[in-house]
Amino acid sequence: MLIKEVMNRGVQTIKKEATIQDAARKMNEFSIGCLIVASGSSVVGIITERDIMKKVVAEARDSSKTRVKDVMTEEVVMASPEMDIEEAAQLMMDRKIKKLPVVKDKELIGIVTATDICMASPKIIEQMGRVLFLPKKGGNKTLAG
Repeated sequence: MLIKEVMNRGVQTIKKEATIQDAARKMNEFSIGCLIVASGSSVVGIITERDIMKKVVAEARDSSKTRVKDVMTEEVVMASPEMDIEEAAQLMMDRKIKKLPVVKDKELIGIVTATDICMASPKIIEQMGRVLFLPKKGGNKTLAG
């Protein structure tokens, strides 16, 4: 099965000049965990809930003044629509990421998440579980704590 068969074409984007407050509002509006930072149809970064927590909230930065470009990840790992979902799952595990923008001819055409892949191919669930529930250094290893 290919990425193009499971990807979400309704990917949400934001400009790098937008504020973190704008990004958080958009994530809330669409109930999503990340935004692709775009310049036209080109991907220039990605910003996730984790980026906002670690780089803005934990550092007590003003979300109405901090810009997306100041906290986004610039080196974005991307997928091709022709990539096999097992290859994408392996890429996510290797890079410890949960979301892949899908790009064709340098143009953003969608996004695929670990959840999308697991829903499409249940045999990948066990593998992806290692990424989705990977204990962080210094973090609790169980929900009970």
